[in-house]
Amino acid sequence: MTDKTTVGLVEEVILVGPKKEKKVLARIDTGATKSSIDAKLAAEMDASAEFKTALVRSAHGIRRRGVIKQKVIIGRRRMNMEFTIADRSRMKYKVLIGQNILKRRFLIDPAKDA
Repeated sequence: MTDKTTVGLVEEVILVGPKKEKKVLARIDTGATKSSIDAKLAAEMDASAEFKTALVRSAHGIRRRGVIKQKVIIGRRRMNMEFTIADRSRMKYKVLIGQNILKRRFLIDPAKDA
């Protein structure tokens, strides 16, 4: 038996804020070094207090983004992780799960449904 959690390419996650929890579908992206969250969703979860910035490379070039701590539940695992804040309003998924979370003993199964 393994202590790793298996996730699909899209996974239902629960964001935990001080006053509420919200289920959202998140895109699993092994190519992203950092996880990111939509700015409006972060504000909705009362998690918009940036504590540092990070340099992020994307298809749009290199940009500096704010970083927040956000509690997230993936499967049965509850974590307080760092997310960069991005404008994901035009994206299908408002949360992107990157390597900083996946390195914490997750396996990716592309055939698994959310």
